Amino acid sequence: MGILGSTVSEVGRTVYTAVGSLGQQRTNGASLWGTLVSPFLSFFLTNNPLPHGAPWGQLTEWNTNPYTHFPNTGVIREYDFTISRSVIAPDGYERPVLLVNGAFPGPLIEANWGDKIIVNVHNNITGPEDGTGIHWHGLLQIGTPWEDGSPGVSQCPIAPSRTLTYEFIADLFGTSWYHSHYSGQYSGGLAGPMVIHGPTQSKYDIDIGPVMLSDWHHKDYFELVEEMLAPGGSPRVFSDNNLINGKMNFDCSTVEPNDATPCTNNAGISKFKLQRGKTHRLRLINSGSDGEQRFSIDGHVLTVIANDFTPIEPYNTNVVTLGVGQRTDVLVTADGPNSDGAFWMRSNLTVCTAAKQPFAVAAVYYDDADTNELPRSTPWDAPDPGTCANDDLAITKPLFPMAVPEPTFTQTMAIELFTNASNITLWKFNGVSMRANFNHPILPQANEGNFTFEEEWNVLNFRGNSSVRLVVVNKTPGPHPMHLHGHNVYVLHEGPGDWDGLKIIRPDNPMRRDVQIVRGNGHLVLQFDANPGVWGFHCHIAWHSAGGFFSSFIVQQDEVVRMRIPQTVWDTCREWDAWTARNAPEQIDSGT
Repeated sequence: MGILGSTVSEVGRTVYTAVGSLGQQRTNGASLWGTLVSPFLSFFLTNNPLPHGAPWGQLTEWNTNPYTHFPNTGVIREYDFTISRSVIAPDGYERPVLLVNGAFPGPLIEANWGDKIIVNVHNNITGPEDGTGIHWHGLLQIGTPWEDGSPGVSQCPIAPSRTLTYEFIADLFGTSWYHSHYSGQYSGGLAGPMVIHGPTQSKYDIDIGPVMLSDWHHKDYFELVEEMLAPGGSPRVFSDNNLINGKMNFDCSTVEPNDATPCTNNAGISKFKLQRGKTHRLRLINSGSDGEQRFSIDGHVLTVIANDFTPIEPYNTNVVTLGVGQRTDVLVTADGPNSDGAFWMRSNLTVCTAAKQPFAVAAVYYDDADTNELPRSTPWDAPDPGTCANDDLAITKPLFPMAVPEPTFTQTMAIELFTNASNITLWKFNGVSMRANFNHPILPQANEGNFTFEEEWNVLNFRGNSSVRLVVVNKTPGPHPMHLHGHNVYVLHEGPGDWDGLKIIRPDNPMRRDVQIVRGNGHLVLQFDANPGVWGFHCHIAWHSAGGFFSSFIVQQDEVVRMRIPQTVWDTCREWDAWTARNAPEQIDSGT
């Protein structure tokens, strides 16, 4: 389709009404995301007794290095998360899911920059039982790499009926999310938003909060992994729908005739309320499994102010592209051209995504609009360029300037697809298809001075190097959102074919973020300043990571040995060892 989006009749090929046919509990459990009663966010949480009118004092986004200086507020934000199975119908098609506190998407973690966040995670997964672990995406975890939440890398899984308490500092500010890092669990619903309030020079009136964009599958995540990794299986996993804040309609007439799963047409779409004439902050999060999203609001210009946890010099656009795991904060002023004050919000999966139904819409209403009427707005004329890449690096400029240092080591890593002797299609990254050992995570072993690892764990030891350059060479036709844990990386260059080894986009201040797309048959050049620990580096497409597209970096090994890992980490491994001594976890994939 030539324009960005589709007409209402083309989305799901079903008739819409302004009132969904299913209640919120049926579609999203205890979540209020996507409803008109979902509360706005504060500019910052007000119970921090710090001076200068803001919890972060005099620190700003343009004169403070966020990787070396962050406040210590002394304030604790504590959350209790219970993970359990349930059945909901986000788009009208009922399916089994994993939920946090009974909600999809999960509850918001909200803090100020420099607060301590404590999350008590209770594993109540039954029928069947399973392990789990939660990753706090994008946070640096400076001095606390064991809190990163990646089973097989930083911790053992949380055993069924057991609890692990995560404690970490909100060391960066902006928009992010949390999600399971155990097999494909987050594709089954185990994810939620995270907002760290911090300084901003951008002027806006209202913080709408998270807008989570996610492709959606009707089959259970484990069933999809089984199909993908069966002999003769395909690495392409097609999604069934696309959601905004966990909601979208689905045309039940397209369900296979032998599928008896309950399905309801016009289940209900997400709705947002804007105040006419006011400027609003929207926190876009691609929390999907595979889909690359193109986001827009009919008749409204988007002002981009941050990518991932990096504030940038604002620029205007009609469309924002987000790969899986990426976040973009935008400002939107409610001054659209329609007098009725009703507009379509759209998010489309790009042509590079395996999707049966790629279009998602939500309704945006001004405060004086009739919320019982559907919008009649038309989409921007913005064709999908088909490049499957992020916005031009030349226009994404961090507010706090940092010149890229001369690297002390350079590592080239190739992405490859292959078929093994059992006719199973897997991914190789740097020549290895990774498989985690849940009972022997890498960080605790390295902390004990053991730096000899199985080849299939795909561990690279960068020893004492202070700045490492990564040249990712994609030998496959599809794009991959590359995510490095524990770091905001410099994004030096990307494009088709091979890198010339010389050109860097704006070396005096290159873009920094924690996820960047490498295009099909292209290259991506990243660099990171050492943050001691053991950190995953992987494609954030859930099915690719599950198929072995994952590596782990040991950074500053001498510092890792000197770390004092809390007793809870060792206890979690003992609990997992005890559970696996009498149960066999169904780890048919890489485990990540």
